[in-house]
Amino acid sequence: MAPWLTVVGIGEDGFSGLGKPARRALLAASRIFGSPRQLALLPHCVSAEQLPWSSPFSLEPVLALRGEPVCVLASGDPMFFGVGASLARQVPAEQLQVLSAPSSCALAAARLGWPLQEVQIVSLVARPPAALNAYCYTGLRLLVLSNDGDSPAQIAALLRDKGFGPSRLQVFEHLGGPQERHVQGTAEDWPHGQLAALNVVAIECQAAADTPRLSPAAGLPDSAFEHDGQLTKRDVRAITLARLAPQPGALLWDVGAGCGSIGIEWMRAHPSCRTLAIEADAGRQALIEHNRDALGVPGLRLIRGKAPQALAELERPDAIFIGGGVTGEGMLALCWERLRPGGRLVANAVTLQSEMALAQFREAHGGELTRIHIAHTQPLGNFDTWRQALPITLLDVVKALDA
Repeated sequence: MAPWLTVVGIGEDGFSGLGKPARRALLAASRIFGSPRQLALLPHCVSAEQLPWSSPFSLEPVLALRGEPVCVLASGDPMFFGVGASLARQVPAEQLQVLSAPSSCALAAARLGWPLQEVQIVSLVARPPAALNAYCYTGLRLLVLSNDGDSPAQIAALLRDKGFGPSRLQVFEHLGGPQERHVQGTAEDWPHGQLAALNVVAIECQAAADTPRLSPAAGLPDSAFEHDGQLTKRDVRAITLARLAPQPGALLWDVGAGCGSIGIEWMRAHPSCRTLAIEADAGRQALIEHNRDALGVPGLRLIRGKAPQALAELERPDAIFIGGGVTGEGMLALCWERLRPGGRLVANAVTLQSEMALAQFREAHGGELTRIHIAHTQPLGNFDTWRQALPITLLDVVKALDA
């Protein structure tokens, strides 16, 4: 079947900036979908019926016209955070034609002289600004797709609060069109209020001298988390996450999440990692919400309930961490039953009773038990000595693919 659907990437220069294939597709279409701003860029010679996107947004009106010559307008590159990617999931490749224009990030990188492959791109479109917290590292260059005209000021405020006030910001409005404009400043003294709704923010990240340096690797300092004492400590957390072995796109259950440290670091391992944090205590739920935003993973989903009762209807995970409550009736059995084949279960224990539960589980299902002993130096009179933390018993077991 020949392509019936054409997705046309259109820039701020409008119809005149399109190539011949894109112009021919628009002139031949029976219907054209797009935002009001995009549709207004079309000249009178385009006679197709012009249809603004419905609110709430839906692809169904497009899909209902399968077989007709239909065009969809997208900003710049339709496959780069655009509607083209959404349509490609529902329309077979042989029925879809995508004609791209330069993306806003490609244009911004060209203006700045930044090699695009060396830049971290972050979208804040329909996402909270807190997502930017995961990318605050001195020396990193960011290109941020803004949600609206208020985004640049919100980004500057977030960077100031994060201790990145010296960071340089440059905002590009209406890239590639006659109204293109470029403003700049630092986060700590950002002089601009609301800007054009269509903008890209370029950031050269720079921390203040007294700002703690956080690593993207597992094992953040304990001080990076707000907690009430129920926290998997830094060294044990790093070992635990190494055993959990996060994979792109994988879903973790953080059972009895406490302040959420394991689930948060799981998501920081890769932008596509997901976490369901299960916690019954209201105070700790508030800590999880604070920590997930402060550390840049606002997409972490909090499940307000007590395990194992709260687990039954959740999406099956690729990995499960149990930091407490392994002796709870049915806890290990339910987690194991719900774990996807090939998935990994990691549980930590500090009491004799919980150690026995892990040992019995290992006898039935295999896996590896590891004893973790960690000591820290502390003063003893005029000298220093080692103070041993409570030993941790860690169970690491992988579910068979045919289970």
